[in-house]
Amino acid sequence: MPSERFIPYRKADIIEMCKPVLADSTNIHAFDTVCKLLVNRIHYQYHEQLESLKSSYAFFDPNKDTRSIESVNTETLKRVQKKFAGDFSHLLNAANFEKVTDHDLEEALTEESLFKVRLAVSFDDFQEVVFYRRGESVKTEVIRHLFGLRKKAITFTNYDRVAVYITFKDDAYFAQKGTLPVGFSPGSTIIKLFQNVPKADLEMLFPNSEVRMRPLDKVIIGASAAIGGAVVLVTKLGASMLLLASVLAFWLGFKDEQVEITKQSLITFGIGMGVLGSFVFKEWTKFKNRKIRFMKALSDNLYFKSLDNNAGVFHTLIDAAEEEDCKEAILAYTFLLSVGTVGMSAEALDNNIEQWFKNQHDCELDFDVKDALDKLLAMKLITKTKFTYQARPIKDCARELDYYWDNLFQI
Repeated sequence: MPSERFIPYRKADIIEMCKPVLADSTNIHAFDTVCKLLVNRIHYQYHEQLESLKSSYAFFDPNKDTRSIESVNTETLKRVQKKFAGDFSHLLNAANFEKVTDHDLEEALTEESLFKVRLAVSFDDFQEVVFYRRGESVKTEVIRHLFGLRKKAITFTNYDRVAVYITFKDDAYFAQKGTLPVGFSPGSTIIKLFQNVPKADLEMLFPNSEVRMRPLDKVIIGASAAIGGAVVLVTKLGASMLLLASVLAFWLGFKDEQVEITKQSLITFGIGMGVLGSFVFKEWTKFKNRKIRFMKALSDNLYFKSLDNNAGVFHTLIDAAEEEDCKEAILAYTFLLSVGTVGMSAEALDNNIEQWFKNQHDCELDFDVKDALDKLLAMKLITKTKFTYQARPIKDCARELDYYWDNLFQI
């Protein structure tokens, strides 16, 4: 399984973990100051990005409770929606999410669900569907089968975080179809964030997924109904069915002898039909109850896996992206600072950080060295020669970051 870009430690923990890497002569207090200024600068940049996303999404947010001061035509809406999709994809990449490929999604839809529920999804209802995931791991879970008599260990691929971006088709499509999406408006865009989702259960994250009976469930219900029905026919309706067959044979001319229908025969026939009706109702109720149990299993899974919805997802992802950017920048600056004026190439820096995580913290990851170096260069905290990067002294970096805040707003 390929390594993830995601760094599974808190930003504050990364700062503490970096301190032993620095030389003894390094001023730890000054290092803390630089880290604090760096974190606040990145936080301000992401605050601007958050406001931009909220402004774009407001045009098609299904949960908005504010009024619009201007009407928006279809062309403008499509343009804003396209911009939002690009900005949202950029945000997910910054938060070290990976796009779920079409191949992975097809595999997920064909694999058997871990909680034994078969789902049907109408993909024609969607204009655009994109899944992102972060934190891929292999897990093992013990499940019961054969009516709980046996236990079986199942190994599956699990996604720690899954972000879903779905746009419904417009009013014209649903008017032609004759139905509307339940709980959502045509043309709206929904965004959801989930946790601990097995790859095989990705279809349960679609907003229009419907519970369907598995072939095994149909066989169980059908066999039970057939056996029970045969018993009812033989024990409760045997005499009544023979009487009814004799009457039909006489009416159709297959029998010459007239059949006498007594009051007792009618009572027996009525009781038998009542028993049959009761049996049919009971079997139908069993079918509906089984489907309800499946729907409850689906609801329970989604209840504990759901993290956020629509505009609320921005705040969660902005925080995640900000954390990742801060951790990457602090790690890259720390390791460049530790070698002084010697500097390091991007490849050497990448290898050193990845080996440090593996050897010191038993953690394998794919450090995004390019993104880290680009941020540090933009903030003027490091310098670059032909192939080598060098960290500027801590005091110079502190002055550079402080200068940025002093001159942020000029009137």
